[in-house]
Amino acid sequence: MTRDLNKKGKTVDDLVDAADQFKPHGKVTDIREHGNGNVNDTFLVTLDSKADKHFILQRINRQVFREPELVMLNVRTFTEHVRKRLQDFPLRPGRRWEVVRVLLARDGQDHWIDPGGAFWRALSFVDGSQSFETVKDIAHAREVGYALGMFHQLLSDLPTEKLADTLKGFHITPRYLQHYDQVLAKNCVCKSPEVDYGLQFVSERRGWAQVLENARAQGKLRLRPIHGDPKVNNVMIDNGTGEAISIVDLDTVKPGLVHYDIGDCLRSSCNPLGEETEHWEMVHFDLELCEAVLQGYHSLAKDFLTENDYEYLYDAIRLIAFELGLRFFTDYLEGNVYFKADHEEHNLARALVQFKLTESIESQVEAIGGIIQGMR
Repeated sequence: MTRDLNKKGKTVDDLVDAADQFKPHGKVTDIREHGNGNVNDTFLVTLDSKADKHFILQRINRQVFREPELVMLNVRTFTEHVRKRLQDFPLRPGRRWEVVRVLLARDGQDHWIDPGGAFWRALSFVDGSQSFETVKDIAHAREVGYALGMFHQLLSDLPTEKLADTLKGFHITPRYLQHYDQVLAKNCVCKSPEVDYGLQFVSERRGWAQVLENARAQGKLRLRPIHGDPKVNNVMIDNGTGEAISIVDLDTVKPGLVHYDIGDCLRSSCNPLGEETEHWEMVHFDLELCEAVLQGYHSLAKDFLTENDYEYLYDAIRLIAFELGLRFFTDYLEGNVYFKADHEEHNLARALVQFKLTESIESQVEAIGGIIQGMR
């Protein structure tokens, strides 16, 4: 069993105790860290079972998700709704779409709180699939877009009133700017060429940070159920067919603008170097990947997108890359209190990647506009 799991005072035995609260059957034979999420701690649990051999165990970050019980309520609402929709949804023969299951603890609850107060939950594992940190090729990009389109389509008839707003202010760019200003006002900023670049970058783009929120206030865009974090590595790809079969990491499912999801999906998919590259100066937004993602998305989304939705697609693509860069940059200035960081300047490096990606998007405004126009 993997032994390097004693983070935050947790030993392997602690993890086995947590896993034992949820295991449907079998004995735990292995627990290892899974994925590279920036917020929660995620583990893949292996059982000596002939049926379900794996499940996902997570320790929810209560500094980020202050009401984790509401997170689980949203996850259950989502999974129950989608399972019903799939009963009548016309999938192509041979194509599958899977929804993770919430595994109940021994006491019948959808979570377990350990003696130290940590909040644990368990989800089924999507077998026969894998995810990737970056898009492999055009076909993969199209499948990532298809996955987001499927997600939005299956939730298109779910009233937002049934979902709790578990992250107030999430993806509300003006609020991130406000927090950024507060951090600058109370923290001593250690200057460097990279920090100066970031400060100037944010200063030059403050004026349009409210573009999507203004459109919502004017009634041009409306709230819908969103994923909140549809990055490439949250799309599960079937090992045999290469087709998308699920979107995971459902903690941020909540009411929002679908534009946040579209922008975030493209921001993640169209950066071939990935979010963690050390060569931020070389980051660019790939137009071919953009077109493929939007083609996959539109194959399903054409049924529910409005004319106003199309009008604000470019703004979404540009804004969400800027927003994530702003969040990383603010966290760096504040001392890395939100996102996990491997070293002191990790979040600064992440911010520079997103800022460079934003610049690349801005430099290709006409070409991106042409792709969007082609969708209409």
